[in-house]
Amino acid sequence: MFLGTHQPRLDDKGRLFLPAKFRERLAGGLVITRGQERCLYVFPMTEFERIAEQMQSTPTTSRAVRDYQRVFLSGASDEIPDKQGRVTIPAALREYAGLDRDCTVIGAGARVEVWDSAAWEAYLESTEQAFADQSEEVIPGLL
Repeated sequence: MFLGTHQPRLDDKGRLFLPAKFRERLAGGLVITRGQERCLYVFPMTEFERIAEQMQSTPTTSRAVRDYQRVFLSGASDEIPDKQGRVTIPAALREYAGLDRDCTVIGAGARVEVWDSAAWEAYLESTEQAFADQSEEVIPGLL
């Protein structure tokens, strides 16, 4: 499980140092793709394969399904971190997420998310009060 918040920087070649605590799980390969709210999702290869397989069982007669699959899968890039724990983020994905230099990398359970740091701060500011105000209807019986 991926947890926590980290603030690495992109280097001039578009490479990102993966947080040390995430490296072992991602060392065998990963997939970076477009996420929602203009962040990037990073999945271990095995998790991405599981998701892609589930997508194959969805009805392609549904326009919403086709649209989601197209956006999600067309942006996907499989990568292998180098020996120093860096991964290259393709230019199209950096542009999609507005990544320049300062990044925020968060653990989001089964995936990692990569955000532009300013976008992450704005997102937190806009959602923290709603988070504080939530009742148990979001995830019944959890807390």
